[in-house]
Amino acid sequence: MLFVLNSFLILVFNMFLVRVFGRRLFATATSEASAAGAAAASTIRTAHNPLEEFFEVDRNPEEDKPVVYGRSWKASELRLKSWDDLHKLWYVLLKEKNMLMTQRQMLHAQNLRFPNPERLPKVRKSMCRIKHVLTERAIEDPDPRRTAEMKRMINAL
Repeated sequence: MLFVLNSFLILVFNMFLVRVFGRRLFATATSEASAAGAAAASTIRTAHNPLEEFFEVDRNPEEDKPVVYGRSWKASELRLKSWDDLHKLWYVLLKEKNMLMTQRQMLHAQNLRFPNPERLPKVRKSMCRIKHVLTERAIEDPDPRRTAEMKRMINAL
């Protein structure tokens, strides 16, 4: 198990390095590059790797204008959503949390500052609120068997 985890971390770290160096190499390319080289570069940049979902979309950290991120979800807003919508939102937030934690770990390993550290608590707070709303719905259900089954599902999240 530990070997698999270490292999995964090494793979993710290597992919991160390739992306960083790839961006730097493409950014310094001159206008004298051949059309074939430009085509190869574009295919490399557009190639989809599932591990890329663990990293934030390309953006220049030296931009003058800071990026503004949204707020966490309110419980009152989540109460209006259906079970399926909450389920989808849970996995979107889980994916965002994994991406942020991966980014934080990679930057920490390179002794770099994690940009916008307030994003992670917003995601965690939204996830807690989803669990709270689902627990409220489970408690309100008149069928005790269904209530117990829903609580087991919620606790497994």
